Amino acid sequence: MDATQLAGLTRDTGAAPESPARLREIPYNYTSLSDREIVIRLLGPAAWEVLGALRQERRTGRSARMLFEVLGDIWVVDRNPYLQDDLLDNPKRRKLLIEALHHRLSEIERRQLQRPDAERDRRVAQLLEAARRAVTRFADGFGQTQALRHKVRRLFRRHTRNDNIRFDPFARVCHVTDATDWRIEYPFVVLCPDCEDEIPALVRACAQVGLTIVPRGGGTGYTGGAVPLTELAAVINTEKLDRCDRVEPVVLPGLDQPVPTVLTEAGVVTRRVSQAAERAGCVFAVDPTSADASCVGGNIAMNAGGKKAVLWGTAVDNLAWWRMVDADGNWLEVSRLDHNLGRIHEVRLARFELLWKDGREPAARALSFVGVHCCSLSLPNPRN
Repeated sequence: MDATQLAGLTRDTGAAPESPARLREIPYNYTSLSDREIVIRLLGPAAWEVLGALRQERRTGRSARMLFEVLGDIWVVDRNPYLQDDLLDNPKRRKLLIEALHHRLSEIERRQLQRPDAERDRRVAQLLEAARRAVTRFADGFGQTQALRHKVRRLFRRHTRNDNIRFDPFARVCHVTDATDWRIEYPFVVLCPDCEDEIPALVRACAQVGLTIVPRGGGTGYTGGAVPLTELAAVINTEKLDRCDRVEPVVLPGLDQPVPTVLTEAGVVTRRVSQAAERAGCVFAVDPTSADASCVGGNIAMNAGGKKAVLWGTAVDNLAWWRMVDADGNWLEVSRLDHNLGRIHEVRLARFELLWKDGREPAARALSFVGVHCCSLSLPNPRN
């Protein structure tokens, strides 16, 4: 339909063209979340349904604007760690904000009493009750955050330096997302251990205070693996774990001849491993496009590949053994047995040795809990 036809239709029906509906009415919302998602987060699903019913009955829209201002003030603080810390450090300013939120809600109630309407009053009262609960949660959240930060710092500094425990806005903003640019929740704390021996104790401490652990290296992943999904998350940044040894020949379990291997920690940048291999006249098969920023730990977690993987396989194909920390804060060492020195899917049976060690001791001298466990992975025949 062209412009002439549209104008004719308007004249024929006698209806004035409608103004476009506002896509966003909540102010200060610079996030990707819609008004609906914010209302459901702060007030609950029922409140969005009530708002939809009241939208058709608006007169001046002033009460709706005041309600959206309340939600906007709460939302902008919730999504901005710099504002959160400013209000945590300024009780007087925080008090003024809370009073302003309650004042707006009281004004909505006062305006409603001036024009009694039983059904409308019931809906508005439902919204006001949900909004007041949201304001109360918002106000109480500051004290809860301060108390939990104090508890977390007191517990974690037994296992790492105090300046490795980061609550500052800069650290939290830098660790809210990875290469996906998804921003779900800001982490509660960012931990930057100096060495791998600190990690088991930090894992146990996180479990003790109910924090979800998010391990992170270079933050270059496109799967969202380093994105916190809860506000009570602790991101453990492994970038300080940057030990990278020289390439050395090692006889792997089940093999007769030595194989060139390189021992690295989780935070070593991929490019450094490639350079170490080149100096020894070898090729490091893992070659993602993010090689100058990604880390070995992330390569293993995501089974990274790259253009060289076409010839020599992905990260899993080239692993001799690796050490990790389990959910109980203990060491788990996994070694590949009878390595085929090629792609793992080319063998019918892949065998691994699992060894758990006491996480309360450094990895080098930790004792195993029980005997060695072996597991086998049956793989389909690639020719079938």
